[in-house]
Amino acid sequence: MGFFDKFFNKKEEPSYDSTNIRVQDLNVGFVFDYDMSTWEVQAAYEYDWGDNYFSKEYKIFNGAETWFLSVEEDDELELALTKKVKVRQLGNDIMSVLLTTQKPPAKITFEGKEFFLDGEAPGYFHDPLKGNDSWEEFISWNYEDDSENLLITLEQWDEQEFEASVGKFIEEYEISNILPA
Repeated sequence: MGFFDKFFNKKEEPSYDSTNIRVQDLNVGFVFDYDMSTWEVQAAYEYDWGDNYFSKEYKIFNGAETWFLSVEEDDELELALTKKVKVRQLGNDIMSVLLTTQKPPAKITFEGKEFFLDGEAPGYFHDPLKGNDSWEEFISWNYEDDSENLLITLEQWDEQEFEASVGKFIEEYEISNILPA
């Protein structure tokens, strides 16, 4: 191989097995099928939960709706599909409880279902497009319904800045036909 070949014909190898692309391999520009719709990954985010534990989240769009696909791999793969909602949709008193007590409620009722506080997780959020130094500190509270299929996540980003999302847990087999950008 000549000198110029090393620099101009260099082909970067993908970081995944192209014959077996999995959810963990997703990246910006990838497309996949879920629930009879094709989704495109528009952004990829990283979370650092401490103790060398990380997870990923993908902003996905199907032409009509924007959702978020959370991918966590600890002992097993856990996938959650969520969409952002206004915090006040979870109850008129949630904001005042969070602001006055700095603690989340033990139970949230949303669309006639009860969700119970399942865990609290302080962490750091990173959007790679903003650069390597763009880690933001936040705290997350996770709620699940009795079936453990539906979830609500409350996040506190600043003293008075809160976000909420609602969704459900899904299985890896529900996502198919993953294609790279």
